[in-house]
Amino acid sequence: MSTATPKVGFVSLGCPKATVDSERILTQLRMEGYEIVPTYQDADVVVVNTCGFIDSAKAESLDTIGEAIAENGKVIVTGCMGVSENAIRDVHPSVLAVTGPQQYEQVVNAVHEVIPPKADHNPYVDLVPPQGIKLTPRHYAYLKISEGCNHSCAFCIIPSMRGKLVSRPVGDVLSEAQRLVKAGVKELLVISQDTSAYGVDLKYKTDFWEGQPVKTRMKELCEALSSMGVWVRLHYVYPYPNVDDVIPLMAAGKLLPYLDIPFQHASPKVLKSMKRPAFEDKTLARIKSWREICPELTIRSTFIVGFPGETEEDFQYLLDWLTEAQLDRVGCFQYSPVDGAPANDLGLEPVPDDVKQERWDRFMAHQQAISTARLQRKVGTEIEVLVDEVDHEGAVARSWADAPEIDGSVFIDSTTVKPGDKVRVRVVDADEYDLWAELV
Repeated sequence: MSTATPKVGFVSLGCPKATVDSERILTQLRMEGYEIVPTYQDADVVVVNTCGFIDSAKAESLDTIGEAIAENGKVIVTGCMGVSENAIRDVHPSVLAVTGPQQYEQVVNAVHEVIPPKADHNPYVDLVPPQGIKLTPRHYAYLKISEGCNHSCAFCIIPSMRGKLVSRPVGDVLSEAQRLVKAGVKELLVISQDTSAYGVDLKYKTDFWEGQPVKTRMKELCEALSSMGVWVRLHYVYPYPNVDDVIPLMAAGKLLPYLDIPFQHASPKVLKSMKRPAFEDKTLARIKSWREICPELTIRSTFIVGFPGETEEDFQYLLDWLTEAQLDRVGCFQYSPVDGAPANDLGLEPVPDDVKQERWDRFMAHQQAISTARLQRKVGTEIEVLVDEVDHEGAVARSWADAPEIDGSVFIDSTTVKPGDKVRVRVVDADEYDLWAELV
């Protein structure tokens, strides 16, 4: 058996949940003595972690697999698109193995088949840090609290790819969070398919952490995380009534005053067609009451325009709703049919592509005006920011209102700070997405 160190190339596509899957696979491979290399040429085998959420993501996944085959030849495929093995093998018959999301052992076993681990691997020499291998910068990390989802939204195939909700025991989640904080992480980003439903499948069972009883439920998880002295940010939160429970924690400074809630639409008719959970007419009233309790609350969301059956009246309802809701950060997708999604069988009139594009343009212009006005109100205020990167021109940081890679940035005219620093700044300028600031 060869004494050369086996080398693995790794490409991770898709959402933060897929990033966490990639981190787990990489951690296992490193513990077994594999070296992770940054180029196709240096790798003995390449693993591609795919995304299969919408058609454009599938196309990117197939292109990436093709590139890896052309550059290296030995390719293992995993991730969400792995559930449609035939679709992958029809285009790329030479892939060595295909596995679905969260199938860590199968991926590692497939790597073993191609290139066995070193016979003389000494785990005490190839030390892996206690927090595992991370694909994020040292100062922030994703904390995945559950897998899967119990909803059956008409536009989505996530449950068929990732299964029903399976919550992690709260003690395990908190222990992982503590390891990350000890390793220097300053911000924990809580992710799942449905963060508000955390613990439903376990009937909110009581677990133990550091000798204290903690319920497997969003509020109790957040309270425990808030004791660790770092920023805690919530993603993928459905607006169930229990969301009201975490707003006082934000007002008290225990959690970042930030909610990522995928509203998807506002028209009751479209939401009904989408089979969205937790829809009620009182959403605007709840947003208002959240802001009364916590005025600094930032709300980010995503919407879909051009869903089958969406009329001009439905779309206008959405624009009017946005004016009322005054959301801070908003993304928008044009609806695209996904193989296997229930929306394909609803028998609703598809919205023509040119109308979708026109509505998307109007939506973005409408929301941009709202975002610009909301950011303008921050000029002259002092805020705390977390520095992400520094070069010779200055620093790029984020405030509590900015999640990495999806929201805006705070640009600071200083080269004296370093990545991972938390500093106070005064905001001097703003545009529709970003802020400019000076150190206080």
